[in-house]
Amino acid sequence: MAEENKSSLEPLAALCKRRGFIYHSSEIYGGIPGFWDYGPLGSEFKRNVKDAWWQFTVRGREDVAGLDATIIMHPKIWKASGHLDTFADPMTMCKECKKLMRADQIKDIYEEQKKKPQPKIAGADFFCPYCGGELTEPKPFNLMFKTIVGPIEDPSNVAYLRPETAQAIFAQFTNVLSTSRQQVPFGIAQMGKSFRNEVTPRNYTFRSREFEQMELEFFIRPDEAIEILYGHVVTLADNPDLDGEVQQDWGWEVWHKYWVEQRKKFLNAVGLPSERFVEYWQKPDELAHYARACVDIEYDFPFGRQELEGIAARSDFDLSQHQKHSGEPQSVFDDPLKQAAKKMDEQARAAFIEKVQKDWVSRGKDAEEAKKFCEDLFNGRYIPHVIEPSAGVDRLMLALLCEAYEEQKLTDDKGKEDIRTVLHFSPKVAPIKVAVFPLIKKDEATYKIARELFNKLRKKVNCFWDESGQIGRRYRRQDEAGTPWCITVDPQTVEDGTFTVRDRDSMQQERLTYEQFLVKMTEALEF
Repeated sequence: MAEENKSSLEPLAALCKRRGFIYHSSEIYGGIPGFWDYGPLGSEFKRNVKDAWWQFTVRGREDVAGLDATIIMHPKIWKASGHLDTFADPMTMCKECKKLMRADQIKDIYEEQKKKPQPKIAGADFFCPYCGGELTEPKPFNLMFKTIVGPIEDPSNVAYLRPETAQAIFAQFTNVLSTSRQQVPFGIAQMGKSFRNEVTPRNYTFRSREFEQMELEFFIRPDEAIEILYGHVVTLADNPDLDGEVQQDWGWEVWHKYWVEQRKKFLNAVGLPSERFVEYWQKPDELAHYARACVDIEYDFPFGRQELEGIAARSDFDLSQHQKHSGEPQSVFDDPLKQAAKKMDEQARAAFIEKVQKDWVSRGKDAEEAKKFCEDLFNGRYIPHVIEPSAGVDRLMLALLCEAYEEQKLTDDKGKEDIRTVLHFSPKVAPIKVAVFPLIKKDEATYKIARELFNKLRKKVNCFWDESGQIGRRYRRQDEAGTPWCITVDPQTVEDGTFTVRDRDSMQQERLTYEQFLVKMTEALEF
């Protein structure tokens, strides 16, 4: 997004509605806050973003398997994960205007409201940012949507729409492990809808009540198992080559940093340059109680710097919780580990247990649990630890839209100024890859060739046909849609088989054959 457009989402939102990217859900009935529909271009754009993530994360690797789980799962899953008891936001209400809002967002709302004509506001922390009225004491508000499974509305039939896709991966871990022929380290990936009953959905599609996630749970050996297997654990202090092949002796912190780098590569590939986002490493007091590290990749949206996705080292918390609550074992058997442990004599085992106990106690964990953990390791068993890269489809789409949007001031040969609105999408995610135009609609020869070309290309990618209006206006329509290439078939095409290919970003034109263009397009679409 050009700098002059950075201060507001309004021009982008207007374009998104006008061109069929994003509509407000149920608009003819006044809409419903926190819900959005994706139109013809938006649905193609969304599919491309998801396909790109799946190709990069799953199909492009040998160590990741896929999953597509249900939105409604057994409610005990949410008890085990902690969502039922702790997944809440602090909610407050204005006693005057009755507006509900998150207590931890009042300062942000206040800053937004200062940009608009307002009555005098007494303060941001203790008074309503909308009217200056007194606020109620904050109370926890659980974000999960409740529903009823079955014909009888009874407390025993209460279920929940999932607030995240990750827990389904943990709940199906042993099934995927046994059927995918994978071994630790390996990952399970899933994309799908999630639902959070946000108190104040805001900032366009950034914070919605219905959204899609792209999550990977990458399961790794505990560092203690690595030490038994290899006699050492590679840490970041060893300067491992994170761009090379993954190594079996990596410890958790190297795996974590590796996935941070992989996520950055993906963002680059789909159109976010590295200088446009930042890594925020959460401080120890900001981490969830089970997390050993977490990195937020943040993007400068027009409404401020916000989290785009997170990469967390979640230890063995989730699988351990599901083992505890379900009674079903979630550990894996690692024969190489058992064989390596057999080579340790009693003195070495005792020293190893003492070392692990000392480490666990320093992190506030129980010494006896550490001893049992070591004994399980000697028998080749452990609950895997996990690295979790988690991204929101809608947030990434919004970031890509913000990054791509530009209003260019152009001056023609006669000095006349004009504004060109363009979306500079990466070809990998652009909703329309190529538009085909016959230069002259009534010219039967060129029209026939153009239709044949269009029919060939649309078997490979999403194409658009446009035969009406001046060629310049057709170009501009495709600029607003973010189409990388426009092909114009003219009388010269009949003579030599070449056609004009106009590049969206540079607006330069070159004549190519079908085979030459196919090579150009294929290279641009590859990861």
